[in-house]
Amino acid sequence: MSLDPLAIVTAFGLIFLAELPDKTMFASLAMGTRMRPLYVWFGTSTAFLVHVAIAVGAGGLLGLLPGWIVKLVSALLFAFGAFMLLRGGGGEDDEETAPRTVTGFWPVYSTAFMAVFISEWGDLTQITTANLAASNGPWSTAIGSAAALMSVSALALLAGRFIATRVPLRTVQRIGGLCMLGLAVWSVVEIFVG
Repeated sequence: MSLDPLAIVTAFGLIFLAELPDKTMFASLAMGTRMRPLYVWFGTSTAFLVHVAIAVGAGGLLGLLPGWIVKLVSALLFAFGAFMLLRGGGGEDDEETAPRTVTGFWPVYSTAFMAVFISEWGDLTQITTANLAASNGPWSTAIGSAAALMSVSALALLAGRFIATRVPLRTVQRIGGLCMLGLAVWSVVEIFVG
């Protein structure tokens, strides 16, 4: 098991930016207003860890392919991610408007876990994590991605109202989209240079 600090930071940065404007952040914020935030964070974090493990496993399978194919697939996935972030798309819908309060560790944990576990299937961050695992290594990607997802959840629970009201999500989407577009171009260049 070798860890690459640059791969950890890359995974953290990309996943963090991609997850900020995601519906999961708003779901965490909404759950945190009606449920105990620490319990919500445990539930969302566990769901994110499961998704990271699945994505890293899929990325590990991609890593068995010839290098140029992995880089081409990476470029396409990064380009898709850039397109998804740059095209706009709201993602600001608050699906949970009923002010119901859930108490107790297991009910809150289960609610938060299931909300994230179901909503993250095939999500941009899961695809990006698989892509990064194929090209940057599974352990470094897993650490960076899991830390980013758990950080966004914590951020939503602690300071979500400030972000939602003061930082334009469109700006966050553009920054993340431009980063992914840059990585798509870099992956294509690596096919011909490396």
